[in-house]
Amino acid sequence: MTFEILSALMLFAFVSSITPGPNNLMLMASGANYGVKRTLPHMLGVASGFTLMVVLVGLGIMQLFDAFPITYTVLKVLSVTYLLYLAYKIATSSKAAQGKSATAKPMTFLQAVMF
Repeated sequence: MTFEILSALMLFAFVSSITPGPNNLMLMASGANYGVKRTLPHMLGVASGFTLMVVLVGLGIMQLFDAFPITYTVLKVLSVTYLLYLAYKIATSSKAAQGKSATAKPMTFLQAVMF
């Protein structure tokens, strides 16, 4: 890996970890709603998932997509299907489900890694 590629990857990792993206906003909301102690698994999951993503990019996951173009198409189809599922869940949620309920809980470690 050349210095230019490594420095670009490090800059991407730094900027992505400090900008107010969805993970940071979810952590802020979870901390406010459930407290820091109950949000720790979520925090660790976000850090682990981000690290995993950067490592996979660094190892050249795009080479897999170049070698097997169908995998890229499958990833796109799965991604769009998941986004449509999320949109459906949001569109069909009731007002009662939007408030804080007694059974509400923060994201688990694995859920945060996958997000």
